[in-house]
Amino acid sequence: MGVTIEPANAADRDAAIALWQAAGLTRPWNDPGADFDLALDNATSTILVARYDGALVGSVMVGFDGHRGWVHYLASDPGRRAHGIGRALMAAAEDWLRQRHCPRIRLMVRTDNLAAIDFYQAIGYERQDVLTLGRTLD
Repeated sequence: MGVTIEPANAADRDAAIALWQAAGLTRPWNDPGADFDLALDNATSTILVARYDGALVGSVMVGFDGHRGWVHYLASDPGRRAHGIGRALMAAAEDWLRQRHCPRIRLMVRTDNLAAIDFYQAIGYERQDVLTLGRTLD
């Protein structure tokens, strides 16, 4: 595959956000720059990036809340999909959580994102009977 995975750094910010936008992961009500900064500034989260020939071709945000691990912003370069980048990033995210003795992992997928649902199911994730509720704290 020729892809390496490593923790992101501040210099990866713009490329990661551009990747998230290209992958359709950003929404107008979220600030991906703030998300990136918070993930890197928090000891219980990180962003892992995939590089190919030095270029950022994938990313995943991973965190551990003390009860379960969470994954956000899993993205691979749209021109490099089906090359194992997403699988490698998820394996790296799971390893990051295992190193912190995290017992379980969760992620949220929009119900209309059938390609993402198919991807996660193909790598062993199952639908769970859980309703997610939320509230903005701003």
